[in-house]
Amino acid sequence: MKIKSYSLYELTQHINRIFKVNFEEPIWIRAEISEFRENPNGHCYLEFVEKDTNTDTLIAKIKATIWAQTYHMLKSYFESNTGQPLRAGISVLVAVTVDFHDVYGLSLNVKDIDPTYTLGELTKRRQAIIRQLEKDGVMEMNKSIDLPVPANRIAIISSATAAGYEDFCNQLDNNTGGFIFYKKLFPALMQGDQAETSIINALDAIFEHVDLFDVVVMIRGGGATTDLSCFDTYDLALHCAQFPLPIIAGIGHQRDLSIVDMVVHTSVKTPTAAAAFLIEAMEDAKGKLTDTYNAIYHLLRNKVNDQQQKISDISWKIKHALLNKTTSKRIFLERQNARLIQAVRLAVNQQKNKLELLSKEIEHRNPIKLLEKGFSITTVNGKKLLSVSEVKQGDVIKTYLKDGEIQSEVI
Repeated sequence: MKIKSYSLYELTQHINRIFKVNFEEPIWIRAEISEFRENPNGHCYLEFVEKDTNTDTLIAKIKATIWAQTYHMLKSYFESNTGQPLRAGISVLVAVTVDFHDVYGLSLNVKDIDPTYTLGELTKRRQAIIRQLEKDGVMEMNKSIDLPVPANRIAIISSATAAGYEDFCNQLDNNTGGFIFYKKLFPALMQGDQAETSIINALDAIFEHVDLFDVVVMIRGGGATTDLSCFDTYDLALHCAQFPLPIIAGIGHQRDLSIVDMVVHTSVKTPTAAAAFLIEAMEDAKGKLTDTYNAIYHLLRNKVNDQQQKISDISWKIKHALLNKTTSKRIFLERQNARLIQAVRLAVNQQKNKLELLSKEIEHRNPIKLLEKGFSITTVNGKKLLSVSEVKQGDVIKTYLKDGEIQSEVI
């Protein structure tokens, strides 16, 4: 039995005819863009994927193309309606034709796009991220950090070449208050597919030196509003919400706030507005310091005045106390002196009386008085002779009378 066979080319031609019969008109499909690139000729090459909603595993994948003329129109149309660029990571509703090439295989050719579908998907995705951040309990974390006083040590996340970065620095350097700001740039991509990772890396770099800074300023200026999708991602919002320093975001757009704007400490529209916010904070700090200084000055002045009054009162009391004490002591001493004088006089009089008595006694006992009364006094060897036993034969004795003395020899 002869086996019927086809060449490979015959098979691909057969498949091609089947696709043309069954997909004569464009069909609308829902898919996520997983790869996206433009080539120099203006063509756009994509990869569409679909994932299981429960397991997030890949269940379908196919290459697609948007030819230059169509891509130019669809790109402008999509961006003007969504405020988002066509990029990897978003879900789209597109009209496609199904092509099968003998060499390159199956592919899709995008003919049209419905931006309202993407808006709905972006809104759902945005709300899902916000709900997750609320569930994580981090939405208010960065907002709850007190702005340091003063806040003049600034870590800046920006592109080094961005006009907004230059405007921000010029406004800080030329502030009318004469405040000094210390600035350190941590360069990052602020738009494009790599922006989210780049900004997170800059935050990590600041975190390694977190004690050197008071505040983080995230600025972007001069870019298209369609390049802001990186600020609506969960990972970047989570990093900003949990960062230990207050973050000021001035990412230069006028549309609804991004998710990052919602979680940072303060969100302003432009880089110059971020600079103005910091200058105003320094003005407030200066005012508070001046008020504090004046309050301390008046408090201390009142304290000094109170203490001076107390010292004056105490000095007066001490002076009068010493005066009273001196007067009391003087009166006491005068009394003691009078008592002493009286005591001395009394003692003198007593001694005088005693002397008078002694004088009379002495006068009464004067030997001359005895001699005048007819008595005599006899001595032997200069001593008064009181007994005959005190002399012996041959001693010479003297006898004193009132009118002279007699010298005798004992026989």
